[in-house]
Amino acid sequence: MKIAILGAGMVGATLGRRFAGAGHEVFFGVPEPAEHEDKKAFAAVGTVGEAARAAEIILLAVPFGSIGDAIERCGDLAGKILVDCTNPLRMADGKLGLTLGFDDSAAEKVAALAPGARVVKCFNQTGFDNMANPAFAGGRAVQFVCGDDSEARETVANLAGEIGFDAVDAGELKTARLLEPFAMLWIHLAMTTGLGRDFAFAILRR
Repeated sequence: MKIAILGAGMVGATLGRRFAGAGHEVFFGVPEPAEHEDKKAFAAVGTVGEAARAAEIILLAVPFGSIGDAIERCGDLAGKILVDCTNPLRMADGKLGLTLGFDDSAAEKVAALAPGARVVKCFNQTGFDNMANPAFAGGRAVQFVCGDDSEARETVANLAGEIGFDAVDAGELKTARLLEPFAMLWIHLAMTTGLGRDFAFAILRR
């Protein structure tokens, strides 16, 4: 598939490498393409608009505060799968927290900014280290997928599975109201409890 990744930070770059390694065509969309020549070893690099126009699936991997600008630069997104990988993080009193939660979500904000796009929430619930390698001795890291379009959900779940995640369908898009605080739990544990980043959540089945 042709996959655009908007943003080339640790999450975007890691997912780009993984998808390219799985045989997909990856196109990074960034404000300053000349600053990302290193990505050309495994992907195309261009503006946000160029990447969005070329892709079947678009991953939004920018800071939450930049989603409006990134979506505006995309142009017409009608019918395209737009995967929201963001978390609505903020700093307050020296501590990291969420600006939204339980009655709204970043994913729903993305959907409102991109009418006609098939918005799916995924790749926000763990660190980029686990995106590079979701395999653990006890099994695979889980990655929940939610969205209102069942076909788009399935497509994104398959992509997550291709790069090693245990992809679980979590239903409609407003489930992101739970997945974003769930991501905050991973961040909290990684930053404050001594666990570090080398852990992940998993589903146990009977």
